[in-house]
Amino acid sequence: MEAILELYRQPYDPRYPVVCMDEACKPLIGETRIPLPLGEGRPLGSDYEYVRNGVCNQFMFCEPLRGWRKVFVRARRTKIEWAHCLREILDGHYPDAIQVQLVLDNLNPRPGASLYAAFPPAEARRLLERVAFHYTPKHGSWLNMAEIEIGVMN
Repeated sequence: MEAILELYRQPYDPRYPVVCMDEACKPLIGETRIPLPLGEGRPLGSDYEYVRNGVCNQFMFCEPLRGWRKVFVRARRTKIEWAHCLREILDGHYPDAIQVQLVLDNLNPRPGASLYAAFPPAEARRLLERVAFHYTPKHGSWLNMAEIEIGVMN
């Protein structure tokens, strides 16, 4: 816990940004009936009944000190999907960073293996050199600010 808190205490340095990452599975729900229109002094009338339209996965990346966030919505949560999202973060959003300090929980304990599964070895190695993984402790995922961002989104 102290290591994550110490990481958060570091002054902002765009060469070594602290980025938090978490993911959440979300149900996709739809209306079963058309809501009744608003009337004079009457709120929109909607039914509590809904239909399930499957699920999607959200990968949330945020940089608290900069007030920045990016959410990727994917049909599934796979190591390949995650690896592609991380590459976009590193190359698209932090191209000038020397090393991104990535805070994540222990749900994905082998992110390096995910990169090697998604990309050729030279590309996976290049990405691994640009990121340092910092794991929240067991039962301490609440230290991950991306988890807080997901809660706010909900």
